[in-house]
Amino acid sequence: MKYGQAALNASAHPLAGQQMSGADIIVQVLADEGVDIVFGYSGGAILPTYDAIFVYNQQRTGAGQQQMPLIVPANEQGAGFMAAGYARASGKVGVCMVTSGPGATNTVTPVRDCMADSIPIVVICGQVPTAAIGSDAFQEAPVASIMGSVAKHVFLVTDATKLEATVRTAFEIARTGRPGPVVIDIPKDVQNWRGAFQGTGRLPVAGYRHRMNRLVRNVLSDDQCAEFFRRLGAAERPLIYAGGGVINSEGSDALREFALEFQIPVVTTLMGLGAFDTMHPLSMRMLGMHGAAFANYAVDDCDFLFALGARFDDRVAGNPPKFAPKSRCIAQIDIDASEINKVKPVQWHHVGLLQEALRALRNYGRRVSFRRDWSAWHRHCADLRAKHAMNYDRASELVQPYYVIEEINKLTKGQAIISTGVGQHQMWAAQYFDFAQPRLWLTSGSMGTMGFGLPAAIGAQFARPDRLVIDIDGDASVRMNVGELETVTTYDLPVKVIVLNNCGDGMVKQWQKLFFKGRLSASDKSLHKKDFIKAAQADGFKFAVRLDRNEDVPRVVREFIEFKGPAFLEVMIDPDAGVYPMVGPGQAYDEMITGDHIVSRHKTEIRTPDASEMF
Repeated sequence: MKYGQAALNASAHPLAGQQMSGADIIVQVLADEGVDIVFGYSGGAILPTYDAIFVYNQQRTGAGQQQMPLIVPANEQGAGFMAAGYARASGKVGVCMVTSGPGATNTVTPVRDCMADSIPIVVICGQVPTAAIGSDAFQEAPVASIMGSVAKHVFLVTDATKLEATVRTAFEIARTGRPGPVVIDIPKDVQNWRGAFQGTGRLPVAGYRHRMNRLVRNVLSDDQCAEFFRRLGAAERPLIYAGGGVINSEGSDALREFALEFQIPVVTTLMGLGAFDTMHPLSMRMLGMHGAAFANYAVDDCDFLFALGARFDDRVAGNPPKFAPKSRCIAQIDIDASEINKVKPVQWHHVGLLQEALRALRNYGRRVSFRRDWSAWHRHCADLRAKHAMNYDRASELVQPYYVIEEINKLTKGQAIISTGVGQHQMWAAQYFDFAQPRLWLTSGSMGTMGFGLPAAIGAQFARPDRLVIDIDGDASVRMNVGELETVTTYDLPVKVIVLNNCGDGMVKQWQKLFFKGRLSASDKSLHKKDFIKAAQADGFKFAVRLDRNEDVPRVVREFIEFKGPAFLEVMIDPDAGVYPMVGPGQAYDEMITGDHIVSRHKTEIRTPDASEMF
């Protein structure tokens, strides 16, 4: 069966031929696509569809049928990040529904964030009536133009007869290939239009489906497998470099099977955390700008690098010519052909589905009885982990953020869903938490969007009500969407929110101390009057505690984690705590700054980067 033809062969929809409004059609297609929750904020231009969801749910009340709850945030950006958190935690398409004008424009950042991290969401925007488009009508915004450069695809529905096919196609595009956000701009008159529900059908996006068919058909041949193992067989120090694409493709099991079959150590990117169990002996954890020193040294030492769903971005390969300098071969598998040779030349590559490709390689290796003794390399990696382990000032009288995270990690044992804002707390969480499985680590990677953590945690808790969900946030980052504290308590979600408070933009301050002679321009918030505990209490948190003494950390952390229901913990941390290791912008791993407590194998001078390298 060709890609995209499954719906054509399905049995007739039970509602096919029934007269419906455009709004009812939207809701029914959402149900057909498996949508079980919608995040959004109402407004005039989307009212018909909100009403249709209300009626849909009312008809299923007490009937034991699946409803479609509408989760209302403090603002539309929160709704977009909730949909993203839901998608990241579940692997399903998240849905955000907002009104026209400012409702739509408030979702631009979540849309771009999802595009940058390849996260599938569908954003449905109300729009002014078709006849009013372009007239500067009340709450009108050119959504198609605004979103066109930040979304995977944008639809403006002006022909009501194509509404049903458009919504189905939006989900198809969002979840297939390299996943991403799709925006549907729907005028109010199209929502009010009445017509026959077809129950099937998609738009004729022939070019897209041709590319998808080509990806599905592009399987590894025996010759390609033989060439891969010829190169791997010549290696003495092979290393797998796994990115977020492994998780997005549901390829984590295939990665684990391959790594264990051939006993190859694994490093992951920030977005790839959880793709391989961080507690496994073959795990070398996270590489990159703030990766573990031992992970970066393993990259420096390897002679064969196998990149899976990773794009050699600047936070990993800050100085491309010096990245993996001893590798005689770099091999790469990616679903996006544009990622091949984009940053770093590779000697072997495959563009296709990652799961299938990895399993084809594993099966070929088994057939030819491929085996190599890499025990010396394993010992070397173990020595790197021991000698260059993560560490910090454990004798400090000030509360260290690393210590707090270590205490939480002892209780969660790599099983909790961890969401973060962006900044130092994000990197500390990535460095010190364990992740036994994929989809437990939710963070804004490529965009680095402050304010992501709290709404993403809310979306994740709806996606995984069985899981402990913890938002690790910073005092500056949480302020961006602090209004969503009320959303947590409104829906009585057992989300745990921890704010590591260092009175400012911690990561910015760290850069200013390293590269701007300590001038804290606009980053010091020590004079701000925000009382986070009172704010949490005002929003209904029964557990709202401030922690500022080392001796209280184990007890308070346990009480926080074990509290039944929403809990808020503010930790007053050492304001000078830094994120180390750190590879400066444009620098190589042998120039990595490891700070005072992590052992370095190089003497590093701090170099002030030029303006083009900043952030």
